[in-house]
Amino acid sequence: MSPPIFKVLTLIISVFAIMQISTAGDPDILTDFIVPPNTIPDGNFFTFTGFRVIFSPNNTVSDFKVLKATKVEFPALDGQSVSYAILEFPGGSINPPHTHPRSAELLFTVEGSLQVGFVDTTNKLFTQTLQTGDLFVFPKGLVHFQHNADPQKPALAISAFGSASAGTVSIPSTLFNTTIDDNVLALAFKTDVATIQTLKKGFAPKA
Repeated sequence: MSPPIFKVLTLIISVFAIMQISTAGDPDILTDFIVPPNTIPDGNFFTFTGFRVIFSPNNTVSDFKVLKATKVEFPALDGQSVSYAILEFPGGSINPPHTHPRSAELLFTVEGSLQVGFVDTTNKLFTQTLQTGDLFVFPKGLVHFQHNADPQKPALAISAFGSASAGTVSIPSTLFNTTIDDNVLALAFKTDVATIQTLKKGFAPKA
C-alpha cells in the first residue's frame, strides 16, 4: 500500500472513530433545547430548586440519601447530556455497589471524607479515601461504591454525569429485590437457596 493511500485510510478511520466517540453519549439534538408539550419556556423552566432542601436547618438524614436532577426531575436537561446528584451520607452510611449504564460519574467531595472504589472489567479494584475538595471519576458502566467510614461525622458529595439520564443499577437490589429464581442466585453465588432467601428478606418492602 502506497504511503498517500495509507495516510488517507488512516485519516478516514480516525474521523470515523472520533464520530463514534462523539455519539456514544445522549443523542444530539437539532434545536437549542427540548420543551415538553403544552409548555411555554421561561426562566423558571431552566431553573431547578430541588436542592434547596440540603441548606435547610431542618434537613436531617438517618440513612444514605440521594437527590437527583435528571431530565425526570428537571425537564430542561432533556437533550443537554448533563445531570447532577447530591449524595448525603450520615456517619457510617454507604451507597451500595451500583453502575450507571449511560454515563461516567465525576464525584466532588464537599464535606467530610469518603472511601470510594470501582472494579474494572479485569476484576481489578481501584480504591481511594477522598477528603473534602477531592474529585474522583467512576468510568461509565463499571460497578462502584461510596462509603462514609466515619461513624460520627456526615459527608456530602456532588456527582456530575455526562447524560441527562445516566441510569442507576443497584447491584444488591437488582439481585435480591427482583424475581430472579432463587436456584439461579444460589448457583451463581455458590451457596444454598436458604441463604438467598435470607438475603432477599433484607430487601423486602417494609410493612
